[in-house]
Amino acid sequence: METKPEPRIVRLTVATDQALVILQEYYDAVHVIQRDTPGSVQEIVDAPGSGVWLAYLGEEVVGCVVLRKLRSIPSASECKRLYVKPSARGNRIADQLLDAQEDYARSQGINSIYLDSFDDLKTAIALYERRGYERCERYNDNPQATLYMRKRLGSAP
Repeated sequence: METKPEPRIVRLTVATDQALVILQEYYDAVHVIQRDTPGSVQEIVDAPGSGVWLAYLGEEVVGCVVLRKLRSIPSASECKRLYVKPSARGNRIADQLLDAQEDYARSQGINSIYLDSFDDLKTAIALYERRGYERCERYNDNPQATLYMRKRLGSAP
């Protein structure tokens, strides 16, 4: 019996073509209007309190998540673009991506992570709620968002 490779989570130092491809798949899957450019992805990679993580199974990129520092809220960042390819779901990859993101955020002195979503993404909302995100007031002007959530982070272990 062939063993499946363990998921591997990598924080990018450069906005790679693989990152741009998986982000494009995410945009198409959830019909995102406001899309990142290659330059804006690199800005996120480079910015303090921000980052882009990719999930790999073997050599295949199967997921992503983005953390972007919020300018409007002190000591806060925003979770964006959480996505796992349908073929890789069921391997707890979304949890591993969020774990990596939250660990990094804590190490950067981030106290809260915000996110926006929309009501149709019931599985994603259930994941966020299970991970301690709570509904909150609108914090941005995303025209597609119908739901806003926040997770308060504890200190780094």
